[in-house]
Amino acid sequence: MKTRNVAMYGMLIALAFILSYIESIIPIPVPIPGIKIGLANLVVVTALFLMGPKQAFVMSMIRIVLVGFTFGNLSTMIFSFGGGLLSWLIMTIAKRWNKFSVTGVSILGAISHNAGQILIAMWVVNSGVLIYYLPFLIISGLVTGAVIGIAGGLIINNLKKIELFRP
Repeated sequence: MKTRNVAMYGMLIALAFILSYIESIIPIPVPIPGIKIGLANLVVVTALFLMGPKQAFVMSMIRIVLVGFTFGNLSTMIFSFGGGLLSWLIMTIAKRWNKFSVTGVSILGAISHNAGQILIAMWVVNSGVLIYYLPFLIISGLVTGAVIGIAGGLIINNLKKIELFRP
């Protein structure tokens, strides 16, 4: 791996970690527990479009581990891995399909992240009743995914202009 790529990985992982921390201290005025903006997904979406799916996957998984050990526990890491894996998979498929913009990919990622966490929760508590929580999380995924996708699209376009990311 080139020194430049190692440095880029390190900076993007650090950025995702910092965004996760910022998100953890910002109260969301929504009466539904568990809803987050998904600021760290901004880094994953950007990496997916500028560096590729493998790099986005590595960044996402390392961030989940770092954030889990720093701000959470094993339980939160399990839920985050479930959401992160499904989100990465769906975003990778959507990007390869070339039918979605950055915003569309981000929305699909946010919704699938929420769905992945609900599936893990249903497995952990051995109950299907949590599926009723999914419509609220789909709506929040639409909104937060759109915000992150719009911001990600702007960042990607600007980084392409300055040619910061080259193969």
